Amino acid sequence: MLNVKDLTLHYGQSQILHGINLHAPVGEVTAVMGTNGVGKTSLLKAISGRHPYTDGQLSVGDQTLDHPSAFAAARAGIAYVPQGREIFPLMSVQENLETAFACLPKEDRTIPDEIFQLFPVLLDMKARRGGDLSGGQQQQLAIARALITRPKVLLLDEPTEGIQPNVIQQIGRTIDLLRDQGKMAIVLVEQNFEFAYGLSDSFSVVTRGSVSRFARKSEITRESLLEDLAL
Repeated sequence: MLNVKDLTLHYGQSQILHGINLHAPVGEVTAVMGTNGVGKTSLLKAISGRHPYTDGQLSVGDQTLDHPSAFAAARAGIAYVPQGREIFPLMSVQENLETAFACLPKEDRTIPDEIFQLFPVLLDMKARRGGDLSGGQQQQLAIARALITRPKVLLLDEPTEGIQPNVIQQIGRTIDLLRDQGKMAIVLVEQNFEFAYGLSDSFSVVTRGSVSRFARKSEITRESLLEDLAL
């Protein structure tokens, strides 16, 4: 569903990404892994229209996106859950969820029942301000908001960062369920190795802004992947 070809990105005079290639099929979790500062978040920002890439090609299904804005990327079916969540602290949970309506046609501007089935805590806290939620609850809210856009591609940036273990397990089960539904491609950037390895179907290892290795889970051992990440 998601195809990225020869993508490069600059911050001012500094080149951050060097000809990145990434393929993320529907019904699979594709992990983008690497040490801090190699360009993983920059890659997700480029795909989601948060930061304009310099060169390359980006497509979702048979739709080619030419340097899309964040709004155009969202309309094309790319949903981004950023590191840090970026929920609106003074808005209620209900209002935070409804911000996802902006990229939807009027007839689709509803919160599906499935959202509260996936995240029951949000139903109990619909009237509570986003800033009053715990870190784990805010992460669930951020993922739920992304899912309301009915994405074809779901980008998750460090979804376990600062989250208590029981919520990490729930988020993992949610990602498993979304993958098994076979409706979207999921791209996961995650420093928690065990979480990422357990969930993912394939791995793209990024080193200094380039993909140094791509392998399907059946083609690489846990130990070999750890060695790649230690380089």
